[in-house]
Amino acid sequence: MTHETILTAATLVLPDAVLSGTIVVRDGRIAEIAPGLSAAPGALALDGDFLLPGIVDLHTDNLERQVQPRINARWPSRSAMVAHDAQCAVAGVTTVFDALCLGDLGFDKDRVRTFHDGVADLDALTEAGLLRAEHFLHLRCEVPAPDMLGLFDPVAEHSLVRMVSLMDHTPGVGQYADLDWYRKLRRDGGADADEIEGRIVELQAQRARLRGPNRQALLARLAGRAIAVASHDDRTAAEVAENAADGITVSEFPVTLAAALAAQAHGMRVIAGAPNLVRGGSHSGNVGVAALLEARAVDALASDYVPTSLIEAAFHRSAGALPDAVALVTDRPARLAGLADRGRLEGGLRADLVQVHVHEGMPIVRAVWRAGARVA
Repeated sequence: MTHETILTAATLVLPDAVLSGTIVVRDGRIAEIAPGLSAAPGALALDGDFLLPGIVDLHTDNLERQVQPRINARWPSRSAMVAHDAQCAVAGVTTVFDALCLGDLGFDKDRVRTFHDGVADLDALTEAGLLRAEHFLHLRCEVPAPDMLGLFDPVAEHSLVRMVSLMDHTPGVGQYADLDWYRKLRRDGGADADEIEGRIVELQAQRARLRGPNRQALLARLAGRAIAVASHDDRTAAEVAENAADGITVSEFPVTLAAALAAQAHGMRVIAGAPNLVRGGSHSGNVGVAALLEARAVDALASDYVPTSLIEAAFHRSAGALPDAVALVTDRPARLAGLADRGRLEGGLRADLVQVHVHEGMPIVRAVWRAGARVA
Protein backbone atom coordinates (compact mmCIF):
# COMPACT_ATOMS: atom_id res chain seq x y z
CA MET A 1 0.00 0.00 0.00
CA THR A 2 1.36 3.41 -0.99
CA HIS A 3 1.70 5.97 1.80
CA GLU A 4 1.47 9.57 0.63
CA THR A 5 1.83 12.90 2.42
CA ILE A 6 1.32 16.28 0.73
CA LEU A 7 2.87 19.39 2.28
CA THR A 8 1.65 22.62 0.71
CA ALA A 9 1.69 26.39 1.32
CA ALA A 10 5.38 25.95 2.15
CA THR A 11 8.40 28.10 1.41
CA LEU A 12 10.66 25.45 -0.08
CA VAL A 13 14.42 25.91 0.27
CA LEU A 14 15.68 24.21 -2.88
CA PRO A 15 19.38 23.73 -3.74
CA ASP A 16 19.47 26.93 -5.82
CA ALA A 17 16.25 28.82 -5.05
CA VAL A 18 13.50 29.55 -2.57
CA LEU A 19 10.05 28.64 -3.90
CA SER A 20 6.50 28.92 -2.60
CA GLY A 21 5.08 25.53 -3.34
CA THR A 22 4.20 21.93 -2.56
CA ILE A 23 6.05 18.70 -1.88
CA VAL A 24 4.53 15.26 -2.32
CA VAL A 25 6.08 12.50 -0.23
CA ARG A 26 5.43 8.95 -1.31
CA ASP A 27 6.72 5.87 0.54
CA GLY A 28 9.38 7.82 2.35
CA ARG A 29 10.77 9.59 -0.72
CA ILE A 30 10.24 13.00 -2.29
CA ALA A 31 7.99 12.18 -5.24
CA GLU A 32 7.07 15.64 -6.57
CA ILE A 33 8.00 19.29 -6.09
CA ALA A 34 5.73 21.91 -7.64
CA PRO A 35 5.11 25.65 -7.34
CA GLY A 36 1.84 26.90 -5.87
CA LEU A 37 -0.81 25.37 -3.64
CA SER A 38 -2.20 21.86 -3.75
CA ALA A 39 -5.96 21.38 -3.76
CA ALA A 40 -5.66 17.67 -2.97
CA PRO A 41 -7.80 16.41 -0.09
CA GLY A 42 -5.71 15.87 3.01
CA ALA A 43 -2.88 18.19 1.96
CA LEU A 44 -1.20 19.69 5.02
CA ALA A 45 -0.80 23.49 4.79
CA LEU A 46 2.39 24.83 6.37
CA ASP A 47 1.14 28.44 6.41
CA GLY A 48 4.14 29.78 4.53
CA ASP A 49 6.71 28.26 6.87
CA PHE A 50 10.07 27.25 5.44
CA LEU A 51 10.55 23.61 4.51
CA LEU A 52 14.18 22.44 4.56
CA PRO A 53 15.95 19.14 4.06
CA GLY A 54 16.66 17.29 7.30
CA ILE A 55 19.85 18.49 8.96
CA VAL A 56 22.95 16.26 8.87
CA ASP A 57 25.19 16.74 11.94
CA LEU A 58 28.66 15.28 11.45
CA HIS A 59 29.89 15.92 14.99
CA THR A 60 27.90 16.20 18.19
CA ASP A 61 29.11 15.73 21.76
CA ASN A 62 25.57 16.23 23.05
CA LEU A 63 25.37 12.67 24.39
CA GLU A 64 28.15 13.49 26.85
CA ARG A 65 26.09 16.35 28.27
CA GLN A 66 23.13 14.01 28.79
CA VAL A 67 25.29 11.32 30.40
CA GLN A 68 26.87 13.79 32.79
CA PRO A 69 24.50 16.75 33.31
CA ARG A 70 26.58 17.84 36.33
CA ILE A 71 30.20 17.19 37.26
CA ASN A 72 29.41 14.58 39.91
CA ALA A 73 26.10 13.28 38.54
CA ARG A 74 26.18 10.51 35.92
CA TRP A 75 22.84 9.68 34.27
CA PRO A 76 21.81 6.14 33.21
CA SER A 77 23.30 5.69 29.77
CA ARG A 78 20.30 4.41 27.83
CA SER A 79 18.08 7.15 29.20
CA ALA A 80 20.76 9.64 28.21
CA MET A 81 20.84 8.27 24.66
CA VAL A 82 17.06 8.57 24.32
CA ALA A 83 17.16 12.17 25.59
CA HIS A 84 20.03 13.00 23.23
CA ASP A 85 18.16 11.53 20.28
CA ALA A 86 15.01 13.49 21.12
CA GLN A 87 16.94 16.76 21.43
CA CYS A 88 18.52 16.21 18.03
CA ALA A 89 15.21 15.39 16.36
CA VAL A 90 13.33 18.40 17.71
CA ALA A 91 16.24 20.57 16.51
CA GLY A 92 15.62 19.32 12.97
CA VAL A 93 18.62 16.97 12.93
CA THR A 94 17.51 13.80 11.14
CA THR A 95 21.00 12.34 10.65
CA VAL A 96 23.30 12.31 13.68
CA PHE A 97 26.97 11.39 13.91
CA ASP A 98 27.54 10.59 17.57
CA ALA A 99 31.09 11.73 18.32
CA LEU A 100 32.46 9.31 20.92
CA CYS A 101 35.96 9.63 22.38
CA LEU A 102 38.47 6.78 22.26
CA GLY A 103 41.47 7.34 24.51
CA ASP A 104 42.13 8.72 27.97
CA LEU A 105 44.37 11.75 28.50
CA GLY A 106 43.87 11.76 32.21
CA PHE A 107 41.19 14.31 33.06
CA ASP A 108 38.15 12.79 31.32
CA LYS A 109 38.20 9.11 32.29
CA ASP A 110 34.41 8.78 32.06
CA ARG A 111 34.57 9.48 28.31
CA VAL A 112 35.80 5.93 27.72
CA ARG A 113 32.79 4.61 29.64
CA THR A 114 30.54 6.86 27.57
CA PHE A 115 32.05 5.37 24.42
CA HIS A 116 31.42 1.77 25.50
CA ASP A 117 27.89 2.50 26.74
CA GLY A 118 27.10 4.69 23.73
CA VAL A 119 27.91 1.98 21.18
CA ALA A 120 25.92 -0.63 23.11
CA ASP A 121 22.91 1.67 23.55
CA LEU A 122 22.98 2.77 19.93
CA ASP A 123 23.00 -0.85 18.77
CA ALA A 124 20.09 -1.81 21.02
CA LEU A 125 17.90 1.20 20.30
CA THR A 126 18.58 1.13 16.55
CA GLU A 127 17.68 -2.56 16.34
CA ALA A 128 14.48 -1.88 18.28
CA GLY A 129 13.55 1.02 15.96
CA LEU A 130 13.21 3.42 18.88
CA LEU A 131 15.35 6.34 17.69
CA ARG A 132 13.78 9.35 16.00
CA ALA A 133 16.87 10.36 14.04
CA GLU A 134 19.21 8.07 12.13
CA HIS A 135 22.47 7.71 14.05
CA PHE A 136 25.99 6.90 12.87
CA LEU A 137 29.28 6.68 14.76
CA HIS A 138 32.01 9.28 14.58
CA LEU A 139 35.04 7.84 16.41
CA ARG A 140 37.17 10.59 17.94
CA CYS A 141 40.56 8.92 18.38
CA GLU A 142 42.90 10.56 20.89
CA VAL A 143 46.13 9.76 19.06
CA PRO A 144 48.64 10.16 21.97
CA ALA A 145 46.53 8.02 24.35
CA PRO A 146 48.01 4.61 25.23
CA ASP A 147 44.59 2.91 25.16
CA MET A 148 43.34 4.37 21.87
CA LEU A 149 44.13 1.51 19.50
CA GLY A 150 42.83 -1.06 21.94
CA LEU A 151 39.52 0.77 22.05
CA PHE A 152 39.38 1.27 18.29
CA ASP A 153 40.02 -2.26 17.10
CA PRO A 154 36.85 -3.92 18.51
CA VAL A 155 34.61 -1.37 16.73
CA ALA A 156 36.69 -0.76 13.62
CA GLU A 157 34.34 -2.78 11.40
CA HIS A 158 31.10 -1.66 13.05
CA SER A 159 28.50 -0.99 10.36
CA LEU A 160 27.59 2.44 11.80
CA VAL A 161 31.13 3.85 11.74
CA ARG A 162 31.11 6.52 9.02
CA MET A 163 33.71 8.99 10.28
CA VAL A 164 36.97 8.92 12.24
CA SER A 165 38.88 11.95 13.47
CA LEU A 166 42.45 12.06 14.71
CA MET A 167 42.56 14.21 17.83
CA ASP A 168 45.40 15.48 19.98
CA HIS A 169 44.32 17.28 23.13
CA THR A 170 47.78 17.31 24.65
CA PRO A 171 48.41 20.60 26.49
CA GLY A 172 50.60 22.87 24.38
CA VAL A 173 49.21 21.93 20.94
CA GLY A 174 46.05 22.39 18.89
CA GLN A 175 43.12 23.72 20.86
CA TYR A 176 45.24 23.76 24.02
CA ALA A 177 48.25 25.59 22.59
CA ASP A 178 47.71 28.31 25.23
CA LEU A 179 48.88 26.59 28.41
CA ASP A 180 47.49 29.32 30.67
CA TRP A 181 44.02 28.73 29.20
CA TYR A 182 44.49 24.98 29.64
CA ARG A 183 45.48 25.46 33.29
CA LYS A 184 42.40 27.59 33.92
CA LEU A 185 40.16 25.01 32.26
CA ARG A 186 41.51 22.26 34.49
CA ARG A 187 41.29 24.41 37.62
CA ASP A 188 37.65 25.10 36.79
CA GLY A 189 37.21 21.33 36.56
CA GLY A 190 38.43 20.87 40.12
CA ALA A 191 42.11 19.92 39.64
CA ASP A 192 44.73 21.56 41.87
CA ALA A 193 47.85 23.32 40.59
CA ASP A 194 50.32 20.51 41.38
CA GLU A 195 48.11 17.93 39.67
CA ILE A 196 47.76 20.11 36.59
CA GLU A 197 51.51 20.77 36.25
CA GLY A 198 52.29 17.10 36.74
CA ARG A 199 49.83 16.06 34.08
CA ILE A 200 51.15 18.65 31.60
CA VAL A 201 54.65 17.19 31.88
CA GLU A 202 53.35 13.61 31.74
CA LEU A 203 51.08 14.20 28.75
CA GLN A 204 53.71 16.04 26.75
CA ALA A 205 56.17 13.19 27.31
CA GLN A 206 53.48 10.66 26.39
CA ARG A 207 52.79 12.55 23.17
CA ALA A 208 56.45 12.53 22.21
CA ARG A 209 56.50 8.76 22.72
CA LEU A 210 53.17 7.62 21.30
CA ARG A 211 51.81 10.14 18.79
CA GLY A 212 53.87 8.99 15.82
CA PRO A 213 53.41 5.21 16.21
CA ASN A 214 49.72 5.47 17.13
CA ARG A 215 49.00 7.84 14.26
CA GLN A 216 50.59 5.62 11.65
CA ALA A 217 48.94 2.49 13.06
CA LEU A 218 45.50 4.13 13.00
CA LEU A 219 45.95 5.49 9.48
CA ALA A 220 47.00 2.03 8.30
CA ARG A 221 43.79 0.59 9.75
CA LEU A 222 41.74 3.25 7.93
CA ALA A 223 43.45 2.94 4.55
CA GLY A 224 41.01 2.04 1.80
CA ARG A 225 37.94 2.37 4.01
CA ALA A 226 34.89 4.17 2.61
CA ILE A 227 34.65 6.51 5.59
CA ALA A 228 35.56 10.14 6.13
CA VAL A 229 38.88 10.65 7.93
CA ALA A 230 39.44 14.01 9.61
CA SER A 231 42.10 15.89 11.48
CA HIS A 232 41.01 17.95 14.47
CA ASP A 233 41.85 21.43 15.76
CA ASP A 234 44.46 22.20 13.08
CA ARG A 235 46.47 25.28 13.99
CA THR A 236 49.27 25.66 11.42
CA ALA A 237 49.81 25.15 7.72
CA ALA A 238 52.55 22.62 8.59
CA GLU A 239 50.06 20.48 10.53
CA VAL A 240 47.65 20.61 7.60
CA ALA A 241 50.41 19.62 5.16
CA GLU A 242 51.25 16.56 7.29
CA ASN A 243 47.59 15.55 7.36
CA ALA A 244 47.15 15.97 3.62
CA ALA A 245 50.31 13.94 2.95
CA ASP A 246 48.86 11.15 5.10
CA GLY A 247 45.67 11.05 3.05
CA ILE A 248 43.40 12.83 5.53
CA THR A 249 40.66 14.56 3.57
CA VAL A 250 38.79 16.63 6.19
CA SER A 251 39.94 19.37 8.57
CA GLU A 252 37.53 19.48 11.49
CA PHE A 253 37.32 22.66 13.58
CA PRO A 254 40.56 24.37 12.46
CA VAL A 255 41.48 26.90 15.14
CA THR A 256 43.08 29.48 12.81
CA LEU A 257 42.14 31.01 9.48
CA ALA A 258 45.58 30.06 8.14
CA ALA A 259 44.92 26.39 8.87
CA ALA A 260 41.48 26.48 7.22
CA LEU A 261 42.85 28.13 4.08
CA ALA A 262 45.76 25.68 3.96
CA ALA A 263 43.33 22.77 4.23
CA GLN A 264 41.32 24.03 1.27
CA ALA A 265 44.51 24.60 -0.70
CA HIS A 266 45.31 20.91 -0.18
CA GLY A 267 41.84 19.91 -1.38
CA MET A 268 40.60 19.04 2.11
CA ARG A 269 37.09 19.91 3.23
CA VAL A 270 36.62 22.09 6.30
CA ILE A 271 34.06 21.52 9.05
CA ALA A 272 33.41 24.42 11.44
CA GLY A 273 31.36 24.71 14.61
CA ALA A 274 27.88 26.21 14.40
CA PRO A 275 27.91 27.36 18.08
CA ASN A 276 30.89 29.57 17.27
CA LEU A 277 28.81 31.34 14.59
CA VAL A 278 25.66 31.65 16.70
CA ARG A 279 27.54 32.93 19.77
CA GLY A 280 29.56 35.40 17.72
CA GLY A 281 32.92 33.78 18.37
CA SER A 282 34.86 30.90 19.86
CA HIS A 283 34.45 30.02 23.54
CA SER A 284 38.18 29.23 23.68
CA GLY A 285 39.72 32.14 21.78
CA ASN A 286 40.04 30.46 18.37
CA VAL A 287 39.13 31.91 14.98
CA GLY A 288 35.54 33.03 14.53
CA VAL A 289 33.45 31.03 12.07
CA ALA A 290 32.08 34.27 10.63
CA ALA A 291 35.63 35.08 9.51
CA LEU A 292 35.98 31.61 7.98
CA LEU A 293 32.71 32.06 6.09
CA GLU A 294 33.78 35.46 4.83
CA ALA A 295 36.97 33.86 3.50
CA ARG A 296 34.90 31.04 1.92
CA ALA A 297 36.87 28.57 4.03
CA VAL A 298 33.98 26.44 5.34
CA ASP A 299 32.44 23.42 3.59
CA ALA A 300 30.08 22.25 6.34
CA LEU A 301 28.91 23.14 9.84
CA ALA A 302 28.52 20.77 12.79
CA SER A 303 26.71 21.31 16.08
CA ASP A 304 29.66 20.30 18.28
CA TYR A 305 27.81 20.65 21.60
CA VAL A 306 24.44 22.38 20.88
CA PRO A 307 22.05 20.57 18.48
CA THR A 308 19.87 23.67 17.97
CA SER A 309 22.87 25.67 16.77
CA LEU A 310 22.63 24.20 13.26
CA ILE A 311 19.17 25.53 12.42
CA GLU A 312 20.13 28.90 13.90
CA ALA A 313 23.36 28.97 11.90
CA ALA A 314 21.45 28.27 8.67
CA PHE A 315 19.41 31.44 9.21
CA HIS A 316 22.34 33.51 10.46
CA ARG A 317 23.06 36.56 8.32
CA SER A 318 26.77 35.65 8.10
CA ALA A 319 25.98 32.28 6.53
CA GLY A 320 24.97 33.91 3.23
CA ALA A 321 22.01 33.36 0.88
CA LEU A 322 19.51 30.91 2.34
CA PRO A 323 19.98 28.00 -0.13
CA ASP A 324 23.76 28.14 0.39
CA ALA A 325 23.43 28.54 4.16
CA VAL A 326 21.03 25.60 4.41
CA ALA A 327 23.41 23.51 2.29
CA LEU A 328 26.10 24.01 4.95
CA VAL A 329 24.03 21.93 7.38
CA THR A 330 22.31 19.54 4.95
CA ASP A 331 23.68 18.79 1.48
CA ARG A 332 27.37 19.43 2.07
CA PRO A 333 27.74 17.36 5.24
CA ALA A 334 25.71 14.58 3.60
CA ARG A 335 28.05 14.54 0.61
CA LEU A 336 31.11 14.70 2.85
CA ALA A 337 29.91 11.56 4.64
CA GLY A 338 29.02 9.76 1.43
CA LEU A 339 25.25 9.87 2.07
CA ALA A 340 23.90 10.44 -1.42
CA ASP A 341 20.25 9.80 -0.56
CA ARG A 342 19.57 12.93 1.53
CA GLY A 343 20.45 16.58 2.11
CA ARG A 344 18.41 18.25 -0.65
CA LEU A 345 14.80 18.85 -1.59
CA GLU A 346 14.96 16.86 -4.80
CA GLY A 347 12.82 14.21 -6.39
CA GLY A 348 13.82 10.66 -5.49
CA LEU A 349 15.74 11.57 -2.34
CA ARG A 350 14.73 10.50 1.14
CA ALA A 351 12.00 12.68 2.63
CA ASP A 352 13.91 14.00 5.63
CA LEU A 353 12.16 17.35 6.11
CA VAL A 354 12.07 20.19 8.62
CA GLN A 355 9.31 22.81 8.94
CA VAL A 356 10.72 26.09 10.28
CA HIS A 357 8.83 29.18 11.38
CA VAL A 358 10.87 32.37 11.80
CA HIS A 359 9.73 34.53 14.71
CA GLU A 360 11.44 37.89 15.17
CA GLY A 361 14.48 36.57 13.36
CA MET A 362 14.62 33.33 15.37
CA PRO A 363 14.09 30.05 13.46
CA ILE A 364 11.71 27.75 15.35
CA VAL A 365 11.40 24.10 14.33
CA ARG A 366 7.69 23.21 14.16
CA ALA A 367 7.74 19.72 12.65
CA VAL A 368 10.26 17.10 11.51
CA TRP A 369 9.87 14.12 9.19
CA ARG A 370 12.40 11.32 8.72
CA ALA A 371 11.90 9.21 5.60
CA GLY A 372 8.39 10.64 5.41
CA ALA A 373 7.41 9.69 8.97
CA ARG A 374 6.72 12.45 11.49
CA VAL A 375 9.30 12.23 14.32
CA ALA A 376 8.92 15.63 16.02
